[in-house]
Amino acid sequence: MSFRKLAALALVVGAFSAVDNAAAEQVIRIGAIYPLSGALASSGAESKAALELAQSIINDPHPELAGVPLAEGQGLPNLGGAKIQFVFADSQGKPEIGLAEAQRLLEQEKVVALMGAYQSAVTKTASRIAEQHGIPYVNAESSSPDLTERGYKYFFRTTPTDETFIENMMQFLDGVKEVPTKKIAVVYENTDFGVNSYRAVKKFADKYHRDIVANIAYAAGTPSVTSEVQKLAAAKPDVAIFASYVSDATLFVRTMRETGYAPPVFLANDSGFVDSHFVAEMGPMVQGLLTRDAWGTDVAQGNSILSKVDQLYLAKTGKHLNDSAARGLQGALVLADAINRAGKTDPESLRAALVATDLSAKQIIMPWPGVKFDAKGQNEKGTGLIRVFQGTEYRTVWPAQYRGADVKLNFPFTWK
Repeated sequence: MSFRKLAALALVVGAFSAVDNAAAEQVIRIGAIYPLSGALASSGAESKAALELAQSIINDPHPELAGVPLAEGQGLPNLGGAKIQFVFADSQGKPEIGLAEAQRLLEQEKVVALMGAYQSAVTKTASRIAEQHGIPYVNAESSSPDLTERGYKYFFRTTPTDETFIENMMQFLDGVKEVPTKKIAVVYENTDFGVNSYRAVKKFADKYHRDIVANIAYAAGTPSVTSEVQKLAAAKPDVAIFASYVSDATLFVRTMRETGYAPPVFLANDSGFVDSHFVAEMGPMVQGLLTRDAWGTDVAQGNSILSKVDQLYLAKTGKHLNDSAARGLQGALVLADAINRAGKTDPESLRAALVATDLSAKQIIMPWPGVKFDAKGQNEKGTGLIRVFQGTEYRTVWPAQYRGADVKLNFPFTWK
């Protein structure tokens, strides 16, 4: 073959290679770790649906969401219109599997960043692998305060922590005059989420001049909570604060109802108590149950963008957004915005863009003042709500500006 023909063939091969490379660059892959099977599968499915909606908002035109970064166009404009793709992995709700899946996503799937993993204990192990690889990890749902106390360079959290949420509880209780709220019992599962919830309650109980009269830890996923309910009843608290995932939350409600015990103020630290499975199954029994939250359908109705996002999720899943799903969606949008502002996908550029994140209330889909990370990677603008189960759903009662005129607080709490 002549030199001229070889040169022509090389040009053709080079052209095809350039096309292949361009095509490969059109999809930005992001790893997402959630409990997609096991006891927390319903929560994982809601988070997965939220990230899939975020993917649609970014990749497809959504002019109705004007003001939300990337929503109105198609793809990431600073990367030639590249689309994002979430690559999902199932932690099965186990920290060691979350760790292994993080490693697989980074080393085999070649994702540019990680998200997840709903449970604080799984987030703790998965984000450790990301830090070791020098890859950004955006956490949207895990609330244990110590996750941003590890000195990590690549870990960023958009959700408020349990310290914010627990202090919100104490502020809410300060306004309750119908029943006493001084004596508090804390019931919590013995992983990172529960243990750190208890620590936050202890910290803010002292600050707000309340006494912890019972400290009841239990094994997550336990088949029986009879002894824990007996301890709780014997302590006679004014307020019982629960930190439980969905299977345990359901078991506690059934056991307390069967034994006839009801805490005068029943207050949940979100999580399993707002899971759609819990709401559907336990809702008729728990009228008056209170929970901390970060999202409310009633709050969304007063905000055009929040309402439209909720309707998109409803059309996709048949359900309204709940707390964890909404926070996951927001985290995904923050990460995509950072990737676009970076204009490239190398870890240091992504990290620098995340550090520089400064989104206003009009640019996000949560009822927060915005998203801006502090030196530890914690969003310093996240806030919480307190909500009460009324009818078939939770309704917002605190802060007062979000409370509807027909929302009622019935103290003491009683089973229906």
